[in-house]
Amino acid sequence: MGTWDIGPFDNDTAADFSYRVDEAPAEKKAEVLRTAFREVIDTGDDYLDADLADEAIASAALLAAQCPGGEPVTTSYGPKDPLPPLPAELRPQAVTALDRILTEPSELLELWEESDGEEWKAVVRKLRAVLHGADTGSASGS
Repeated sequence: MGTWDIGPFDNDTAADFSYRVDEAPAEKKAEVLRTAFREVIDTGDDYLDADLADEAIASAALLAAQCPGGEPVTTSYGPKDPLPPLPAELRPQAVTALDRILTEPSELLELWEESDGEEWKAVVRKLRAVLHGADTGSASGS
């Protein structure tokens, strides 16, 4: 696992994922994120691969950046091109995916717990809080 810090794009998998987001046409970018969330959610109680988790966390960061209280993705490892407005319907999927990542069996959770990953968990929980707050606090479709 090529990881250099605790941020959503501070690993090789998320950096590669950013390229996939950039390569998608504007009208398909939301689907790239939706797929990342779905792949994590669909693992159910099965073992969750770290690469899937990294992609979903990166997706959640991109979505949260468009929510009240969200932080912009400014890292050079994130997508180069701005994303169009993303649909609010992705927010509950992102929250569910983040909850799954923080639940065993999760390879990424295990890897971070081996190195006292409380700071990493705090980053993931903050993304979740922004997305959950935006989802429950907004009745609009954007």
